[in-house]
Amino acid sequence: MGDSNPTPRISVHQVLGGGPVADVLLWRKWSGGVVMLASATTLWYLFERAGYNFLSFVANVLLLLVVIIFFWAKSASLLNRPLPPLPNLEIPEKTVGKVADDLQVWINYALSVAHDIAIGRNLKLFFKVAVGLWLVSYIGSLFNFLTLVYIGVILSLSVPLVYDNYQHHIDEKLSVTHRIIQTQYKKIDETVLRKLPLPSNKEKKMQ
Repeated sequence: MGDSNPTPRISVHQVLGGGPVADVLLWRKWSGGVVMLASATTLWYLFERAGYNFLSFVANVLLLLVVIIFFWAKSASLLNRPLPPLPNLEIPEKTVGKVADDLQVWINYALSVAHDIAIGRNLKLFFKVAVGLWLVSYIGSLFNFLTLVYIGVILSLSVPLVYDNYQHHIDEKLSVTHRIIQTQYKKIDETVLRKLPLPSNKEKKMQ
């Protein structure tokens, strides 16, 4: 036989962060999964099928919340009741710094890819980026943005759970698929990419 040692099992829960988000995505907290699925389905139906406008919907919801909180606070002061239990509405500086650092990493990576394509003339990288952008454009032509977000929510609530339960079988299929893709890519590389003319005066241009 080929591989006698099976691939070690990956903890999907740890890969997803091991926190409450992972519990929801793996349906360990089924109430959170149900709420997320029901909310996404409701919003998708309201905006995609019922014809609601997103901006008007958000404004009406915020208006309703402001009116409820205002009259709750007024009645509480008149009837000696406790005020609405509002949390401290502020974003911690640590959270802002973490988001900024993550955003900086992604922006720098995108700029490095653009640099390799434009200045370094990396044909393989150009081919990968072009195919990826074409796929995104093709998928975007089939669905609108809201439907894509809804599909993403459905996949996030189903794919981790399926992979966690059938990890060994899925890894085998992915391994076969990866080998097929690598074989086809090598054929394209040998028949197309390597025959394209490459600039021979890179050193002169870099000086």
